[in-house]
Amino acid sequence: MNAIYRGRKRTNLILLTVSGFTVVFGLFWLAWILGTLFYEGGHALARATLYYQMTPPPGADGGLANAIVGSALLISMGTLLGTPIGILAGTYLAEFGKSNWLANATRFLNDVLLSAPSIVIGLFVYSIYVVQVKHFSGWAGALALALIVIPVVVRTTDDMLKLVPNSLREATAALGCPPWKMIVFVTYRAARTGIITGILLAVARISGETAPLLFTSLNNQFWSLNMNAPMSNLPTVIFQFAMSPYQDWHRLAWGGAALITLAVLLLNIVARSLFRRTD
Repeated sequence: MNAIYRGRKRTNLILLTVSGFTVVFGLFWLAWILGTLFYEGGHALARATLYYQMTPPPGADGGLANAIVGSALLISMGTLLGTPIGILAGTYLAEFGKSNWLANATRFLNDVLLSAPSIVIGLFVYSIYVVQVKHFSGWAGALALALIVIPVVVRTTDDMLKLVPNSLREATAALGCPPWKMIVFVTYRAARTGIITGILLAVARISGETAPLLFTSLNNQFWSLNMNAPMSNLPTVIFQFAMSPYQDWHRLAWGGAALITLAVLLLNIVARSLFRRTD
């Protein structure tokens, strides 16, 4: 028995050592990436001009005001378009579809869409919308982002509604409550925190998407709130400025990357804090 115990203890020590090494290894690269990002972009973040001046021509001073506002518009519209569809589809899967063939097929297709490269979604929207209207636009970008939001919200809504105890549904049914009232006033309220968490995670995911916007909203160097025209946004501006030979543009690209990282970090913190309230 002592030999068995010593062998298990030795195995446990080895596995704990390997696990700790992998954690330190991963945190090292994460800290390096974040440190480089904020070291390079911190100077731009500290400058007030970053937030109220337009993207500049080469060799001139400027900011990212039009890109920040454009990204906010695209993310807001993409979330508003994708969230209701995702919640309704997830509700069908959890409350009505259960395990029939349509629900199983929908879950499979949703998982495929969830793991699909974003550039494929951008090309899809380009072929069905941009080519038809013959110009890039903010609406095309919002549609591409909405297609990324939908599978995330569907998956989260489906999973969260499944966690609601059936006793709540049975109690409302015993009181003669219609199914739609049971879903709206009981199951949605019980799963509200998880659903909101999924929406916030979807917003965090689309905040830094570049590939679908290159094929849809493209870019705009000037201030524009017209969703039916090319619209500036942070990911494409970062891509364009980072690929350029101009140091001023490189500084703004680092600042934009740091700004997106801080926004995504904040959204993840909010999502996790909401999720912990259910524990």
